[in-house]
Amino acid sequence: MFIMDERLMDEIVTFSTQVQDVRMVAEDDEHWEVTAKSTITQKETTARYDAIIIANGHYSVPFIPFIPGIEAFNSAYPSAIRHSKQYRSPRPFLNQKVIVVGSGASGLDIGTQISHVCRKPLLNSVKTSSPLKLGQENKEEVSPIVEFLVKERGVRFEDGRVEKDIDAIIYCTGYLYSYPFLKHLDPPVVTDGRRVRGLHKQVFHITHPTLAFTALSQKVIPFPLSEVQGAAISKVWADKLDLPGKEEMEHLEKEQVEQLGDGTSFHVLGYPKDAEYINSLHDWVKTASDGFAKEPVYWDGRQREIREIYSDLRKKFVETGGKARTLEELGFEVGIGEEQVEEGRASGNR
Repeated sequence: MFIMDERLMDEIVTFSTQVQDVRMVAEDDEHWEVTAKSTITQKETTARYDAIIIANGHYSVPFIPFIPGIEAFNSAYPSAIRHSKQYRSPRPFLNQKVIVVGSGASGLDIGTQISHVCRKPLLNSVKTSSPLKLGQENKEEVSPIVEFLVKERGVRFEDGRVEKDIDAIIYCTGYLYSYPFLKHLDPPVVTDGRRVRGLHKQVFHITHPTLAFTALSQKVIPFPLSEVQGAAISKVWADKLDLPGKEEMEHLEKEQVEQLGDGTSFHVLGYPKDAEYINSLHDWVKTASDGFAKEPVYWDGRQREIREIYSDLRKKFVETGGKARTLEELGFEVGIGEEQVEEGRASGNR
């Protein structure tokens, strides 16, 4: 555990400050000019830095997909369409006819909460059926929305079904990547908001490697991933670890796009890609010229086994009332081995 002296923190960390602009300035050497504004006094200041880490997350700008008729519907009923970011409580949906779009963590949690107070059943619009049936007695899974019907205050689903007199539609469809303070970077790191472009190993900006990003990935365990990314950044910036040449890094990114896709899927890892990514960064950092002071995380066999059956664990957690605190309470032994993994697969929980 690292503890910083409070006086030192006041000298090197600025709080209540919003970054307005980050731009590259090239004179004898490249450096970054950062303009920031105090959220208390509104005063703007500009300072220069050798390197920048972008670590502001990617759950800020809501994504709602375009569906025919959605703009006219929103104009006619401006309070009906919402995003999970706006959700605070199920109370406003009392006795209302509600559709929740999405079956991820937000869709599951928000839909379950609202289903207890809204008109039954809550309609859950999904592309694929959710393996977790949390609160399913009050829900009905329906196909994706393909059209909004203004006159009927309704929607048409992919299978042709029409539902009228809808009070609320909540989109639990994720977020866009957005870095408005990097507007002067050319080429831009974000175009349509679906992924961050021009990065090596989804961390280092290829053209300007003193700009780095952390935790862009989705469907991962973020803390170990961020730790190993931080180790890589520190070694590269300390000149203990070399990046490939620009052309090679561009080629490697192109290969990743071909493998993972050019949209949001580019950052969606999941198992086993997240384990492979963490371990590959660990092995790369291990080649640093001065070795480790603190070895970054590495996922061994047991950790990979636990990560592999995460869906089984989550489902069993729900099925047993959501009160378990250990693997043993869920029926899994601490020393998980291949027999338990295969048993989980055979049970049909995947």
